Amino acid sequence: MSSIFKFKQFHVDQASCAMKINTDGVLLAALVESESPKRILDVGTGTGVLALMMAQRFPLSKIEAVEIDESASATAERNFRFSVFNHRLSINNVAIEQFSTDNKFDLVISNPPFFVNDLKNTEEKKGIARHASERFFKDLIVKVASLLTTNGSFWFVLPVKQADVLVENAKQLDLYPEKIIELHSDSEKPAFRKIVALSKSNRPTETTHFYIYESEKIYTQAYKTLLKDFFLGY
Repeated sequence: MSSIFKFKQFHVDQASCAMKINTDGVLLAALVESESPKRILDVGTGTGVLALMMAQRFPLSKIEAVEIDESASATAERNFRFSVFNHRLSINNVAIEQFSTDNKFDLVISNPPFFVNDLKNTEEKKGIARHASERFFKDLIVKVASLLTTNGSFWFVLPVKQADVLVENAKQLDLYPEKIIELHSDSEKPAFRKIVALSKSNRPTETTHFYIYESEKIYTQAYKTLLKDFFLGY
């Protein structure tokens, strides 16, 4: 089976990445709202797919990506280099805690690892990609708070419980949830993920719901419409 995932305007080789392209990340990148961001940061880019989607959606932006895993970082760099957006994309093989830059970002996005204090995966790379300590989330939000512009926003996707914890931690750093999108498999099931937008503006939170399936293996029209600019066949 080919390791190449083809999108309408770019392709992603995910052969050397423990965590492959997934619905959570793709929905995050498609649902993000930002008004003409000049600089975007993708934390934990993996294959680089979120950064590439940002480059397609925001043609005037410059996108930086951070990835701790060396092989995943090399893969993302190749995916960036062979894309039509290559002049606007760059990769940093470093942990977000050690990421150093003079830039501030209008938009920060992340599909972070989320199994906190859980049994570690026996495959080391997959463990890095999927597992995180409680310290990681505290360090992440502290770093993001320092990197955002005054009107910038931080968008992330996490399981419901972890998302709620991160939102509470963010309030201590004067970052507040301005938008929450609850992701559901279908209308009969509870939310399994939350996409959250944090900003420095303490406004009432807007909460919406997004449903992936209309029925078994049948995507909703909202899902197909959202991803029609990216996925072949839509």
